[in-house]
Amino acid sequence: MLRTHSCGDLRKEHVGSEVSLAGWVNRRRDHGGLIFIDLRDREGVVQTVFNPEISPDSLKIAEDMRNEYVVRVRGEVSRRPAGTENPRIPTGDVEVIVREAEVLNASRTPPFYINEEVEVEESLRLKYRYLDLRRPRMRENLLLRHRVIRFMRDFLDARGFIEVETPILLKSTPEGARDYLVPSRLHPGEFYALPQSPQQLKQLLMVAGMEKYYQIARCFRDEDTRADRQPEFTQLDMEMSFIDEDDILALLEELFITMMGTIRPEACLIKPFPRFTYAEAMERYGTDRPDLRFGMEIKDLTDIVADSEFAVFNTAIAGGGRVKGLCAPGCADYSRRQLDELTGKARELGAGGLVTIALNGPAGLLDNLTGDMVKSAAARFLTLDNIKAMAGHLDAKVGDLLLVVAGDGRVAAAVLGELRRVMGSRLQLAAPDLFAFGFIVDFPLFERNKETGRLESVNHPFTSPKDDELPLLDSAPEQARSRAYDIVCNGYELASGSIRIHRGEVQRKILKVLGYTDGDIQERFGHLLEAFEYGAPPHGGLAVGIDRIITLLAGEDSIREVIAFPKTQAAIDLTFNAPSRVTAEQLAELHISLREE
Repeated sequence: MLRTHSCGDLRKEHVGSEVSLAGWVNRRRDHGGLIFIDLRDREGVVQTVFNPEISPDSLKIAEDMRNEYVVRVRGEVSRRPAGTENPRIPTGDVEVIVREAEVLNASRTPPFYINEEVEVEESLRLKYRYLDLRRPRMRENLLLRHRVIRFMRDFLDARGFIEVETPILLKSTPEGARDYLVPSRLHPGEFYALPQSPQQLKQLLMVAGMEKYYQIARCFRDEDTRADRQPEFTQLDMEMSFIDEDDILALLEELFITMMGTIRPEACLIKPFPRFTYAEAMERYGTDRPDLRFGMEIKDLTDIVADSEFAVFNTAIAGGGRVKGLCAPGCADYSRRQLDELTGKARELGAGGLVTIALNGPAGLLDNLTGDMVKSAAARFLTLDNIKAMAGHLDAKVGDLLLVVAGDGRVAAAVLGELRRVMGSRLQLAAPDLFAFGFIVDFPLFERNKETGRLESVNHPFTSPKDDELPLLDSAPEQARSRAYDIVCNGYELASGSIRIHRGEVQRKILKVLGYTDGDIQERFGHLLEAFEYGAPPHGGLAVGIDRIITLLAGEDSIREVIAFPKTQAAIDLTFNAPSRVTAEQLAELHISLREE
């Protein structure tokens, strides 16, 4: 072997040992006779010393070494002289006195610093991703990813799950986004689709009697990218037979609590994980993925201001709308520019405007509030009692700022939900080491597409409706709720799942409500409906977004930082320059011709 130890392994107990190391030159320092080279591999960094009195030949080789050269050294582990120890690295008590050295490969000057955490433009990092991955931050992110996935496999194996791989080349099925299509050479004019998820496959595995399935699954969606989305992504896919919602949520809670204790033992959790219905989450937080690390909840003020003389409120209420608000603590001194910024944000999100009410004065109880302490364009239309009642309902005090939106109830809640997120971040209300997990349940089964007017599945068309709401499929499908559930953490949706439909007649009914004809149903779902005729057990499952979880654990803002070779925001792989054109011969083999624009 080229090495006996990894660079990061060496400690005081190795002093006196003869070792062979190999790695990259992390830093080179020439002290006029002595040359010090910090040698780096995946496990860490150790200082090596080239002394002309020990090995003049090795010193001559070291004189030509530069950063990122790949080298091998052999020598003796020695304690560093007193006062020269480096407590910032685990190997900081020792060094290697080099007797032999060899350059295994030279390196060009890298396009950015690898041994320093400095800002580098993302496109440059992605073009040279193989260099970017040498940097400590990225290396740690990939090691974290490895530990999380290994934990998940061990956890599920211990609970009787089996890992089953499912096909990547599949049939196009509706699951909420555009498919990536793959032309078939052997069947001209026909296409495979890359799976958006293994949804139907894992249901068929339940029909097959596997009972407990999981897979670290690669999934593909042709949709616009963003910070927490990529064209291809990885999820923990799970499915179980003979269970209900409580069984799955209990398993999921155990998985995350145990994982956090193993991977991030210093983190704080709220246990047990709180549960909210979808309606409750939207009412209190304005989103179905709330950040539960802080309060600042949205509350309905409609009844409190119903008798006010403020036309903005009265018009909204008369039109069937609501008046909702939240309290931004300690923000009564916001400037006109800051208030205008919040108002502009509210309008961008769909609100007609934003009513701000500043409760000026030293922080204190509302009992001390007087009319001259209130600063708001709406103040002359509201009585002091109105304002005190609004503030009291929002748990405000003197020194706080009330943010109020009037109009359609759902729009008002959504706008305030985004303002809550913005203000929570700006005011740093969330404890940095707190991971606030929670479950969202009782989602609507359908939602109406505003552009087409058609009903669409909120989750996917294989989600079971609540048993006692099956009659609503005929009379009022938009009122039906599903047996779906999500797990959220710190404002992110981490997992989504449901109890599935396992009876053919119910599945056919759902597809009919979604507008599929009998011919469509047979063509696109006939294989699944036929399988249900052979004794499909009750079953359910979920998909856990591995990329998002690791992003959260790593404290990153984008999933691109925890994926080895991600695409850009424009879905381009800069390392391989993909997508790219292919040859006319390749297209001809696939019976494809391109139309010139």
